[in-house]
Amino acid sequence: IVKSGLEFSSPTVILTNGTFLNGKIYIGKTTYSAGRAGELASIGLAENLKELGFKVGRLNTCTPPRIDRRTVDFPKMKEQKSADIPLSFSFENKGKIYKDFSVFMTRTNQKTHQIIQDNIHRVPLSNGTIQSAAIRYCPSVEDKIIRFPEKESHQIFLEPEGYNTEEIYLQGFFTSLPADAQQEALHTIVGLENCKIIRYGYAIEYDIIYPNQLKYSLETKAIKGLFLAGQVNGTSGYEEAAEQGLLAGINAVQLTRGKELLILDRSEAYIAVEIDDLVTKSVTEPYRLRTGLAEYRLLLRQDNADLRLTPYGYKMGLVSEQRYKKLLKKKTLVEKEKERLKEVIIHATQKVNELLNKLGTTPLSEVVTLATLLTRPEVTYNQTASIDPNRPELPAEATEQVEIQIKYAGYIKRQEIQVKRFKKLENYRIPKDIDYFNMHGISHEGKERFSEVQPISLGQAKRIPGITPSDIAALMINIEKIK
Repeated sequence: IVKSGLEFSSPTVILTNGTFLNGKIYIGKTTYSAGRAGELASIGLAENLKELGFKVGRLNTCTPPRIDRRTVDFPKMKEQKSADIPLSFSFENKGKIYKDFSVFMTRTNQKTHQIIQDNIHRVPLSNGTIQSAAIRYCPSVEDKIIRFPEKESHQIFLEPEGYNTEEIYLQGFFTSLPADAQQEALHTIVGLENCKIIRYGYAIEYDIIYPNQLKYSLETKAIKGLFLAGQVNGTSGYEEAAEQGLLAGINAVQLTRGKELLILDRSEAYIAVEIDDLVTKSVTEPYRLRTGLAEYRLLLRQDNADLRLTPYGYKMGLVSEQRYKKLLKKKTLVEKEKERLKEVIIHATQKVNELLNKLGTTPLSEVVTLATLLTRPEVTYNQTASIDPNRPELPAEATEQVEIQIKYAGYIKRQEIQVKRFKKLENYRIPKDIDYFNMHGISHEGKERFSEVQPISLGQAKRIPGITPSDIAALMINIEKIK
């Protein structure tokens, strides 16, 4: 039911509230209710979720000021040009070179820091006005200056917001300073002496739903058909929100159709790492997905995302037949070329050793396969074309996979063995609706944690904070008795 009184009915609903639940903006001592700058907060929905019994927390984050690019002195800054090779987020699209989208770098200085220090008593994140947890991995500029007083400067990246706007995003200058102090501080920075602020930076405090109240599908445990995605689950960041929205959308449709839900595990995708962390461990501060959180990150690479996830997309009806066939063709080309390279014999000829000397690697003294030669760090697939006359012509995306899979085969195989052990625990399923408080041998804290999270596998149970090895051993004994 919306404010106008209109009522909408649906078998599934996805809430993607971002920072809108009881959102409150702070710019210095100025504070007002908002979901984000210029938009109303969602008050009624926040209260309704509490009434329904959801455990609600409160977090905060900061945003930087946006400035007018026409008022920036770019020649004074260090330019970081876009990649000179065609790139694309999608494997389906043709890559593009973004010539007109350089990022420029500058730095704060002692004058900047002094102005911030002089105004620190007016900063809500520093003076105690905001009590909720702030993001650890994307701190405000005030926080950086307080926590790292030995640093003489901090980097700021000027990022263009898009083709059709003059706004520049000041990455690294997240702030809740008063408007006048923001302006004064920016004017001390090289290249920004005359910059004009289009939108001031601000802190925003908002309600979240603790994510251990969700299933892996992002459906709530309490209400069938209600899904939550994005910052409402305690995350921070665009990618973190987008991937939750994707999974929640897929599963909401699958649930409506009565079909199998899409549940990925930690060895298959970063999306799964994030969702498992949220559902199993919940949050005490805004969650950011980092590569260091993934145990199997050697397998979760950007270059093989299509190989890992396109089959799931095809199964869910999100990937066309044409795209899926293209993937299968790529896989076939990669496997055939890997096998061919294992059969190509390279002799210790003058031509070969001259090439190896040129590449800065040890000459051959005996016969090797080309696949073995490619395991050397100094040798690339393209550089060996001159000693491989029968090489087939392959697309760059295929040769990239061939080289990676051959060069890092030992590391990849080791991680695949680790994944097999991981999956054994993931496949040890825990029956639904278990009364953990009636189980013997589990600590009281363990019973509380198990009851709260309701793990679906032994693997998930082991990852719950506060669970001990003896809790897991006792859980296994009890489950075997039930089975």
